[in-house]
Amino acid sequence: MALSNSQYQAIMRIYNRRQFQNKREQDERIKEIFEKIPQVEALTDEITAAMAQAGRRMVMGDPDGAAAMKREAAMLKEQKVMYMERNGYPADYMEMKYRCPDCRDTGYRDGKKCHCFKRIEIEILYDQSNIRDVLARENFDTLSMEYYDKERVDEKTGMTVLEYMTMVIEECKEYVERFGEEKGSILFTGNTGCGKTFLSNCIARELIQRGFSVVYLTATDMFDVLSESRFGNRDEEEAKDRAAYILDCDLLIIDDLGTELINTFTASQLFYCVNERLNRKKGTIISTNLALNRLQDEFTERVTSRIMSQYKIFPLLGEDLRFVRRGYRK
Repeated sequence: MALSNSQYQAIMRIYNRRQFQNKREQDERIKEIFEKIPQVEALTDEITAAMAQAGRRMVMGDPDGAAAMKREAAMLKEQKVMYMERNGYPADYMEMKYRCPDCRDTGYRDGKKCHCFKRIEIEILYDQSNIRDVLARENFDTLSMEYYDKERVDEKTGMTVLEYMTMVIEECKEYVERFGEEKGSILFTGNTGCGKTFLSNCIARELIQRGFSVVYLTATDMFDVLSESRFGNRDEEEAKDRAAYILDCDLLIIDDLGTELINTFTASQLFYCVNERLNRKKGTIISTNLALNRLQDEFTERVTSRIMSQYKIFPLLGEDLRFVRRGYRK
């Protein structure tokens, strides 16, 4: 999950293009105003001259004279705003406009990567993982219900597999629709091949298309990232950035929880990740083959309690769809 030097340079070129575009658009707005309202151009020149005069007087040890020139510049600015508003323009029409006001399209704020930089970074890393190719195949548009059993009734739900899975899929679509207002969390449980990863990918694709940042990691990869940020010897800032993606992205998908080596570190880090993202009101999707009682045994009651109380839990029904598609049923 680390950016290569060429990828970093590519991101900085994006910001350079934005800055160039911002300046060009500002110049066009200024030209428009000067052509339509000549008084504004004259006042702009007078304001510049007054501020220059204020600077010179301050250097010459004349603070009173400098203050007088600043007052004159302020009055000229008021006249300038008046002319613009009379002609239907907002007071800041000639000011520089930024796509991200927080970093002013530089990518950095207070010496650290801005949230907009991190969003671009996540997009690049997502492309690097080739997950977009997977999402082109696995999404709500390609999801087929024909492989779900229309006759077998599940004892716990009292519904056929088809009826139950149809309900789950509708819940997933509603989750996407509500995500902008409520970034909830989901736990998918069920046997291998019943569609947990597929449904996670369906949700991921929809949210990416709507501009949300999504990070997909297997549980093994996620714990590796967290371990490296805590114990690794690589670049400290880079390791912190990778760990920050896990906590800061709009949606984190943790796939195949329980297939990794489970120990006190992974249990503590899972609780930290789950708890921190809930506190930050970020969405998380976890998929696992473990039943809830096994999840509690492996990751402690503290972790399971947070998940059970705050996540929507969907036990997925059905046989391994990879075999069903080939014509094999139990």
